[in-house]
Amino acid sequence: METFILEIQQEVTPNPESLKFSTNLSILPNYQIEYKAKDEVKGESLLADALFDLPFVQSVFLSQNFVTVTKKADADWFHITTPIIEAIELFHKSGKPFVSENLKSKGEFSETKTDGSENSTQDKIISLLDKYVRPAVEMDGGYIAFRSFESGIVKLSMQGSCSGCPSSQVTLKAGIEGLLKRMLPEVQEVVAVEE
Repeated sequence: METFILEIQQEVTPNPESLKFSTNLSILPNYQIEYKAKDEVKGESLLADALFDLPFVQSVFLSQNFVTVTKKADADWFHITTPIIEAIELFHKSGKPFVSENLKSKGEFSETKTDGSENSTQDKIISLLDKYVRPAVEMDGGYIAFRSFESGIVKLSMQGSCSGCPSSQVTLKAGIEGLLKRMLPEVQEVVAVEE
């Protein structure tokens, strides 16, 4: 029997308060979830609970094969990176699932549903986000979630390292809004919404 060797790579993000920890584990296949505080976890993710037990953790974002941790402003990455990696390693060794069955059954993971029309503007927006935006944003430890499209306004949620990032407004306006306006004339504006 082969022994599995856990690999964790620390990666910087454009947000100086967030680091991305990539792993060779499948944490949340095809899903993402963000917790901005320990009291939001409510037993849904034992890994997030373990990370919030560290006093310097501000928020936790879980994705397919990475975890983005945002630290509290007064913490120094030099002193806290090792405890974060150790917490992920210890959690993996415990054999516990990353998220509870309760969370999976609540449907928390699904992207906003489309109206079923393959040619709807909403479907085109989601397709453009999937093709051009999400891969780049995920490389930086973040995620852009589509929330709605009404009266020419696209509403997106910035998660992971994107949440609170100094360059997120530039990404949103110059990058995402510019792309969507060029590709879809019915898009007039893109705005970020807080969750």
